[in-house]
Amino acid sequence: MYWTVFLTQVYKSRGERSRGTERTQNRSMSMKRLSVLLLAMCLGLLEAQVSFKDNGTNRLTSMSQEERLAALERRLESSEKEVSHLKSLIGAPPAMAFSVALMDEATKPGDYGPFAYRTILPYRKVFANVGNGYNPATGTFTAYVRGMYFFRFTMFTSATPNSAACIWKNNVFVACLWDVKGYIGADTGSNAVVLPMGVGDSVSVMLEPNMTVNDNQSHLNTFSGFLLFPM
Repeated sequence: MYWTVFLTQVYKSRGERSRGTERTQNRSMSMKRLSVLLLAMCLGLLEAQVSFKDNGTNRLTSMSQEERLAALERRLESSEKEVSHLKSLIGAPPAMAFSVALMDEATKPGDYGPFAYRTILPYRKVFANVGNGYNPATGTFTAYVRGMYFFRFTMFTSATPNSAACIWKNNVFVACLWDVKGYIGADTGSNAVVLPMGVGDSVSVMLEPNMTVNDNQSHLNTFSGFLLFPM
């Protein structure tokens, strides 16, 4: 009777251990299958991302895992450079500014004009020209950035003729400075405007027909402008 009970317990214990081993093996097989499935999914994603254009169509290429990773690293590096470039553009807004005077050191002081027709004042002395929008050969500022701009010009007259200088945008009158011959003698004045400018829009200061301005090395006639903010 004793041996019967003992053998029964031994066989029962072996059965439980066997079932436990089977459960452990099943769990191990499930984990392996899950790992294989995840690996296959990852490889599938890598294959989907690494492609090349050929005649306008994307083709998946047969590449080793090391090659796919290297290709992804190159794409990541390229994307990081593009993001860095965009950040630099955001952090450094476009700048345009200029400041010029009518006569430079090589110009003989005295009156400029009169002329029988309206004439652009060719400001020769360049103090600043950020963005290269001002052209000293033509006396014209051209906007290369769309935005709102501030412009100011000054005028000096001698004691003899009348004077009138006006600012024009795209050959359209904007604002003017006038001085009529009187008893005071030499006179000076200034005017300023804020204008919306598109890319390619131009601004210049023109001397009116039969008028003069007077300048010397003190730079009494100036023209300045700068971008307030882009739009």
